[in-house]
Amino acid sequence: MGDKHSKNILAQPALCRILDANLDRSREGLRIIEEWCRFGLNSVELAKECKQLRQELASWHSVDLRTARDTPGDPGTDLTHPQEEERSSIESLLQVNFCRVEEALRVVEEYSKIYNPEMGSAFKQMRYRVYTLESSLLAYRRQQQLTRSHFYLVTNPSEHLFAIVEAALQGGLNIVQYRDKSADDTVRLNKAQKLCELCHRYGALFILNDRVDLAIATGADGVHLGQEDIPISLARQLLGPGRIIGRSTTNKEEMHRAIKDGADYIGVGPVYETPTKPGKSAAGLDYVRYAVEHSTVPWFAIGGIDINNLEEVLKAGADRIAVVRSVMEAEQPTLVTQYFISQLTRVQTMRSQKNLPGNS
Repeated sequence: MGDKHSKNILAQPALCRILDANLDRSREGLRIIEEWCRFGLNSVELAKECKQLRQELASWHSVDLRTARDTPGDPGTDLTHPQEEERSSIESLLQVNFCRVEEALRVVEEYSKIYNPEMGSAFKQMRYRVYTLESSLLAYRRQQQLTRSHFYLVTNPSEHLFAIVEAALQGGLNIVQYRDKSADDTVRLNKAQKLCELCHRYGALFILNDRVDLAIATGADGVHLGQEDIPISLARQLLGPGRIIGRSTTNKEEMHRAIKDGADYIGVGPVYETPTKPGKSAAGLDYVRYAVEHSTVPWFAIGGIDINNLEEVLKAGADRIAVVRSVMEAEQPTLVTQYFISQLTRVQTMRSQKNLPGNS
């Protein structure tokens, strides 16, 4: 550190304390994020980036800054907020710590312009790297959740919407699509926000049907697009790389086009005729069998699947199922969800043991 900077610090011990506290805060937050990247996501790449950022932060954490620390005399140690005492989910924990790191880096960036302008420039770049890390972690987490999801609920309008969805989530459901073609946008936005919060509380993915704008507004994990909706490339441009995009397909041509266009998953169906898709003929089990052999992305068999015909869909090779009425109109959504998941788990175990083909 040059003489000019040393004199600045000697004259302003509070400046040292600010830099010291925020370097500590950012390093602690990054360590919390790193642990989830390492043990929760098993991502070497993301954990490595966290570690590199921590090491760079440590290289700027000089003796001058550390010796200025005065923890007993810091009035901020007694300040707290009720929300700091609890975390509702891993997602909220990660979000809080990313905010903590980003705020702390901004503080260091600004105050270090007085302390050492080179440090200010370095921390500006680190802050951008943390933004990129946050986007990458969210995208990675969502893709992992999608891969692990085998039972998918698509909602239909119901006066008991929230109670049904929560009951299914309690049964182990981990991906929900909000679908309502008739409600006003204000109603849809309100319901989507509540459903998004509910799904995230249970650690489930929340997907919005058709509407990219509402997906962005509500913080949804992604959108599901029909064949007549906007192109996947435009949806990706609007949503960014971190969110999931699904596409409905009814035949092999639509399947291959959706995969080529960059869909993260596809719906395969309708397997049976269903009032949810009036006037649309069933794609049948042959299309399910085709998907088993040719889909290179996760896919969900959908359309008229219920407890009575589930077994023949599974025998055709499906190991991911999407339903509407089977859960939305069930007397006991939790038990129905548990039944579907148990059957899907049974099939996955059998195929794993016999090394039989299934979904990608």
